[in-house]
Amino acid sequence: MLRRTIVFAALLALAACNKPAAGDGADPAASAAVAKTHAEGEAFLKKNAMEPGVMTTPSGLQYKILRQGPTTGIHPKPVDEVKVHYEGTLLDGTVFDSSYRNGQPVIFTLGSLIPGWIEGIQLMRPGDEYMLYVPSAAAYGDNESGPIPAGSTLVFRIELLGVLPKGGGVGMG
Repeated sequence: MLRRTIVFAALLALAACNKPAAGDGADPAASAAVAKTHAEGEAFLKKNAMEPGVMTTPSGLQYKILRQGPTTGIHPKPVDEVKVHYEGTLLDGTVFDSSYRNGQPVIFTLGSLIPGWIEGIQLMRPGDEYMLYVPSAAAYGDNESGPIPAGSTLVFRIELLGVLPKGGGVGMG
């Protein structure tokens, strides 16, 4: 579990050390690739918004509830640690990260994650399983991050297994 946490944290850190964003001195071919990736993401989100059960927040994050846990659980806050199982994919279905592969859930401080996770997981309670459809602006933007191309819209299946609120105590589903 520690290894998975370290790998995910390293992916987040790579976002800070990535290639230049389009328009930041990137070559024209790279800028064109990012523009194409953006267009694909926007087209996907527009079509996906029409799918049954998909909801869109004011920020543009889309989510679909796959399973609802007990309604008595707490919603996590950015300062809380969350215990999750997840799988992240690109729009073409390529898996770029998964806690399921190791068979071990991971624990993160919610506020240290990408904006789409911070927003989406705050909607959840322990025991819930959601699909999150994260626009590039709420993911890594025009930055490449490890196996994730610049400008990518990302898809996550997330199970919220528990919340460790700041100050102690555990909320589990």
